[in-house]
Amino acid sequence: MIVLLVVLCITDGVLAQIRYSVPEEADHGILVGNIAEDLGLDLTKLASRRFQVVPSSRTPYLEVNLENGVLFVNEKIDREQICKQSASCQLNMEVFLENPLELFRVEIEVVDINDNPPSFPETDITVEISESAVPGTRFPLESAFDPDVGSNALRTYDITTNNYFYLDVQTQTDGNKFAELVLEKPLDREQQAAHRYVLTAVDGGQPPRTGTALLVVKVLDSNDNVPVFDQPVYTVSLSENAPVGMLVIQLNATDMDEGLNGEIVYSFSNHISNRVKDLFSLDPRTGRIEVRGEVDFEESSLYQIFVQAKDLGPNAVAAHCKVLVKVTDLNDNAPEITFSTVTESVSEKASPGTVIALLSVTDRDAEENGQIHVEIIGDVPFKLKTSFRNYFTIVTDGPLNREQADSYSITVVARDKGTPSLATSKSIRVQVSDENDNLPTFTQPIYDVYVTENNVPGAYIHAVTALDPDIGLNALISYSILECDIQGMSVKTYVSINEETGYLYALRSFDYEQLKDFTFMVQAKDAGTPELSTNSTVKVIIVDQNDNAPLVLAPLGKNGTAKEPLPRTAEPGYLVTRIVAMDADDGENARLSYSIQRGNENGMFRMDWRTGELRTARRVSAKRDPHQLYDLLIEVRDHGQPPLSSSASVLVMLVDSVAEGRGVGNRGGTAKAKEGTLDLTLILIIALGSVSFIFLLVMIVLAVRCQKDKKLNIYSCLTSECCLGCSSCCSRQARARKKKLTKSDIMLVQSAGNVSGAGTAQVPVEESGSFGSHHQNQNYCYQVCLTPESAKTDLMFLKPCSPSRSTDTEHNPCGAVVTGYTDQQPDIISNGSILSNETKHQRAELSYLVDRPRRVNSSAFQEADLVSSKDSGHGDSEQGDSDHDATNRGHSSGKKRSAAGV
Repeated sequence: MIVLLVVLCITDGVLAQIRYSVPEEADHGILVGNIAEDLGLDLTKLASRRFQVVPSSRTPYLEVNLENGVLFVNEKIDREQICKQSASCQLNMEVFLENPLELFRVEIEVVDINDNPPSFPETDITVEISESAVPGTRFPLESAFDPDVGSNALRTYDITTNNYFYLDVQTQTDGNKFAELVLEKPLDREQQAAHRYVLTAVDGGQPPRTGTALLVVKVLDSNDNVPVFDQPVYTVSLSENAPVGMLVIQLNATDMDEGLNGEIVYSFSNHISNRVKDLFSLDPRTGRIEVRGEVDFEESSLYQIFVQAKDLGPNAVAAHCKVLVKVTDLNDNAPEITFSTVTESVSEKASPGTVIALLSVTDRDAEENGQIHVEIIGDVPFKLKTSFRNYFTIVTDGPLNREQADSYSITVVARDKGTPSLATSKSIRVQVSDENDNLPTFTQPIYDVYVTENNVPGAYIHAVTALDPDIGLNALISYSILECDIQGMSVKTYVSINEETGYLYALRSFDYEQLKDFTFMVQAKDAGTPELSTNSTVKVIIVDQNDNAPLVLAPLGKNGTAKEPLPRTAEPGYLVTRIVAMDADDGENARLSYSIQRGNENGMFRMDWRTGELRTARRVSAKRDPHQLYDLLIEVRDHGQPPLSSSASVLVMLVDSVAEGRGVGNRGGTAKAKEGTLDLTLILIIALGSVSFIFLLVMIVLAVRCQKDKKLNIYSCLTSECCLGCSSCCSRQARARKKKLTKSDIMLVQSAGNVSGAGTAQVPVEESGSFGSHHQNQNYCYQVCLTPESAKTDLMFLKPCSPSRSTDTEHNPCGAVVTGYTDQQPDIISNGSILSNETKHQRAELSYLVDRPRRVNSSAFQEADLVSSKDSGHGDSEQGDSDHDATNRGHSSGKKRSAAGV
């Protein structure tokens, strides 16, 4: 076995072409060659790089061991069966490697061996020759057939040595050989009517093989003239796919004889091939050659037709001619597209040049009809890249985006250059796999959430929504609140969020007077790899309710009753006094109006409902008892819905002169006398400013002192008998007052079990009096409402707010508008006492602990001890609160005592 190895280096995907040769009839398992070694491939990486044969190029005769690259004979090869009489017999095979893609073309030439002897179609060949034939006359003989090719094909003919004939061996244009019997000496039928010789066909093999036939030459009686063709060789052109019955050529032969001796009959020569007889027909009378079968240029571009003409006379001698039919090519074969490998999906982050598919394009036509132009149609991010000869690869041509197109239909069109041009198209669909390349996007960059104060804890307040154009886990969004401080406490003690739906819930009841708004950040994060997130700002705006009654600031008198002098000579419109009040609410809820409720039955006074000025409406009656007082009850009412009101008691005393009135109204000392010389409005302004400054100074001192005590011994406060607040613990002995809690003093303690719905915690709250008043302790019960997400809270303390922390916006992503604050030390309280550290861990219940401060109000109509379910969160009194009631009781009692004294 001879192995020929030719390595041709090329580029663009195909590394080399390799050629082998194998003799036909080789047994199964015969080694042809090692493709991997001959190409210099690493044998250890064949499996990992998926060394394989292109399916469209597989042949049953050869097999490749994909583990070591050995090419061997799989089935016995019969060259004559595969390639017929073709001079070159070649098997083609394509192999390739993946990661990266490398394509190799393997050509295996099947070498012919001399395994077939020449053979004649018949064992006896008869040739009739007229005795009048002249020397040199030629008589074509039946050709022998040898299926071998090349040097093993038919080489020559031999005939038994004789005195009358010799053989002239001729070669056709296609390389086939045939023999003509040449008359060397005139024949004499009378001497010998028949001659018998052995005709031998010899091939060129080593050793040569032969085939024989008996040649019988019959000598006929003379027919003086033979037919003569116009020319010995005719050449015609015929288009392929010519219709059946189409004229190829009209032959013409003449005979000088007359009658039957001059009547010519045409026929094919004996050595013409059967294929020619199938494709062409010959009219024996007219010599007309017509198309009989389907003429295909791709099968053969040239046909030789041998025709003989013989007259009908006795001892007729045939004349011969040759017709060469050249078949012209038509563009009757469309290009063929074959996909070898196709990638089903490609990542959207695949870099340009990523291989998607490998394909081959062929056209059976010739010249321009077989020249092909291949392209991808449509606006798709892919392009064709030439790999090797008629092989192409489809690669990405630019970035992919699954969110714009999740799949592409790639249509490849192959078009030849014939006339008319023929085209073939094939389509493949490639899916674009998703990558986490899109951030979740909130529907709004800023969410404004309006929540009415005194809301129910645990109530739904708003929903944030983020969208992600990715799919699967890359689009699965979870929501969370970024940690920050509001009034010195974690934002997660104010609001919570459902991580799946983005629903926001309030964890406490808000007080507009304490906190007007606050801001925090919500984060939306997907579940892709890597995780991507986006933040959005949520601004919670507390909407005011009319939950604070007006507070009368001036005039203030002993026991809640103010005494004002009125000269008997006062003219109508005389300013008696001015009622000054304030309301902790905002807007319409804080707009006040003034009116006289009692004591002005005779219409002596009139009240300006806007400014609160009390003036005389007429002159004082002369009959008026000089010792009788005008006991006026002034009501201050806001414009909220429903409106709230407070009252002030004013005793107007008649005096003879302004100086006497001053003396009567200021029995308490010289300070009061000086005040009479000033304008009442200026006095009130100075008084309010002084009180505010003193109050602010005291609060700062207390806050600094409490902060130091916390750092020194925070646990000493927890083990003491104080109820709520480190301030009262650390300063109780120095100051005889107790700390009050606001709504911010809410503490969440995680229960051992799952918490859902609502719970109730009863908390003993010690009422703290003001202005020296004392009241008994009372217990209040508060309803606790929790959101579904509150069960996930491990332990949350509502921490006190300090000015430094609440105003630090640089390190705090939350923002809040605060109207007041208190220093508080958060403790866990159960049944009115502070729990120890051990007891804290044993308690598994969720409680809201609220201590409501008590404040003083001056209403004469609210003397009953009422318990309010809501605290305003600062020192101002509100109607319905316990502090408001305590104030009313103090003022009203003072007023009664004053009235009794009068």
